[in-house]
Amino acid sequence: MTQPQHSTFAPLRRPAFLAYWLTGLSGNFGWLIQMVGASWLMASIGGTPEQIALVQTSVALPVMLFALPAGAVADALGRRTIVLWSQSFLLIVSTLLAVCAWLGVLTPWSLLVLTFLVGSGKALNNPGWQTMATELVPRQMLPQAISLTSLGFNIARTVGPALGGLLVAALGAFAAFCVNALSNLGVILVARRWPSTRHAGELPPENLLGAISSGLRYLALSPNLMRVQILAAIFNLAGISLMALMPLVARDLLGGGPRTYGLLLGAFGLGGVVGAMLNGPIARRLRVEQQVRGGFVLFAAGVLAVSFGSSLALTLPAAALAGGSWLVTLASFNTTVQMSAPRWVVGRCHALYQTACFAGNALGSWLWGWLATHHSTAFSLQVSAAVLILGAILGLVLRIRDFDVAGIEPQAHWQAPQPRLDLVHKSGPMLAVVEYRIAPEDEAEFLALMAKRRRARMRAGARDWTLSRDIAAADLWFERFKTPTWLDMQRLHLRRTAAEAAITARLRDLNRSGDEKPRIRYELVRSPAAPAQAPKPLRSPET
Repeated sequence: MTQPQHSTFAPLRRPAFLAYWLTGLSGNFGWLIQMVGASWLMASIGGTPEQIALVQTSVALPVMLFALPAGAVADALGRRTIVLWSQSFLLIVSTLLAVCAWLGVLTPWSLLVLTFLVGSGKALNNPGWQTMATELVPRQMLPQAISLTSLGFNIARTVGPALGGLLVAALGAFAAFCVNALSNLGVILVARRWPSTRHAGELPPENLLGAISSGLRYLALSPNLMRVQILAAIFNLAGISLMALMPLVARDLLGGGPRTYGLLLGAFGLGGVVGAMLNGPIARRLRVEQQVRGGFVLFAAGVLAVSFGSSLALTLPAAALAGGSWLVTLASFNTTVQMSAPRWVVGRCHALYQTACFAGNALGSWLWGWLATHHSTAFSLQVSAAVLILGAILGLVLRIRDFDVAGIEPQAHWQAPQPRLDLVHKSGPMLAVVEYRIAPEDEAEFLALMAKRRRARMRAGARDWTLSRDIAAADLWFERFKTPTWLDMQRLHLRRTAAEAAITARLRDLNRSGDEKPRIRYELVRSPAAPAQAPKPLRSPET
C-alpha cells in the first residue's frame, strides 16, 4: 500500500470538507446525546436488561434493512439527494420523539419503535454522508479524511455522553431528544449547498433493484471486501457488548447513575480520540491485517478489565483502551472499503459494510443482553471478550490485503461503436466477442490475465462470461460475455478502472494478430421470429 504523505489535519484546510466535518460533528453530538437519553429513559421507565440492550438493536436493525437501498440511491441519484431526504425524515421523527417524552406517554415498546424510526433515518443517511468525503478531498487524502470523520465522532463521544447525562439528570430525556432534533437542521442547511454530483451527458441511473444487484455482485466477486465484511461483523457482534451493557456496568458493577454512565462513555470516546490521533502513524507502520488483529486483542483486554472492575479507577482506563482499539479497527475496515471500491459502486459497498457491522451490533446487543439477564453483566462481557480473541485468530486465515489507491481510479476511455442498427438503451441482450492471437509461450500468462479479466468484467455487469479456443487455429482465442441491454454494455465499459486498464494493456502486448489491439465486435442477440410474425423493428424515440 502506498501511504499518503498528507498530515492528519490536511483535509480540514479545504473549506468544503471543513463544513462537512463540523456539521457531522454537531450531528454526532445530537445522535449520542439522544442515545444516552433513550438508554437511561428505558432504564427509568422499568425496562428489563434485555429491553435496555434492545435500544442498541433498535438503531442497528434498520441498517440491515435500509442501508443497501440507500447506498444504491446514493450511487444512482447522488449523495446530496439521499442526505436531504433522510435528514428531513430524521428531523420529523426526532421531533415526534421529543414531544412524546415531554407528554410522558412513552412505554418501553413505544420508545423502541421510535428509536427504530430514528435508526431508519440514520441508515438512509449514512451511505451518502459517509462516502461524501470521496468527493470533497483527493483520493490520496481520503485516509486522513476518514480518520478525521472518526475523530469527530469520538470528540462527540467524549463530551456528548457526559453532556447527555447532565441534560437527562437536570431536564430529563426530553432535552436530549430536542438536541438531536435541532442537530439535523445544520446537516440539512449544509447539504443544500452541495453541488449535484451528477453531470450532463451521463448515462441514465440504474433502477433500484438493478443497482442493488450490481452492488451485491461486486461484493461477491471481491474476496478482499468479503473478508472485511466477515471480520467487521464478528468485531461488531462481540464489541457492541460494552456499549450495549454500559448502563448496567454503571448501575450494577459500579453502583452509579447517569453521571457514572456519562463518564464511562466519555472515557470510551476519549480513547477513540487518542486512537484517531494515532491512526495515521499506526497505518504507516502496520499492514491493515495487523491493525485489525491488534484491535481485536486490545478491545478484548479492555472488555475483560471492565468486567472485573469494581471502581472507576480501573474501569475508566479499560473503557478508554477499548475506545481506542474500537476506533482504529473500524477506521481500518472503513478505509479499506472506501479505498478498494470504484466510485460508481462505493456507496453500495459502504452500505454493505455497514449492514455487516450493524447486523453484528443488532445480534450482539440482544445476545449480550440475554446473557446479562440470565447470568450476569460480568459474565456476558467475558464471553464477548472470548469471541473477540477467536476473531483475532480467524484474522490469521482471512488476511485483509492492503488497498491500492491508484488501481481504482476511473479509466473510462471507451469509444462506443457506431451501430448500423437503430439501437436504444433497452435493446438487448447484447453479446461482446473479443479475439486474441496468443503465442504458445505466452499462454500461461494469458490465462492468468484472463482470470483477472473475468472477475473485472463480471463485477462491472457482464453475464455468461466464457473463454474458448479455436480447434483449427490453436493460437486463436475468443472472450465472450453478455449484458441484458445495450445500456448495460455501455455502463460496463465506462466502469473500467486503472487496474483493469493495465490488464487490457498487457493483453494488447500479448496479442500477435498484427492489429493495434484485439478485435472486438458487439452483437445483438435475437430469437427467431415465429413464422406468422414479422421481426419487430428496433426504432424507438428513446436515445
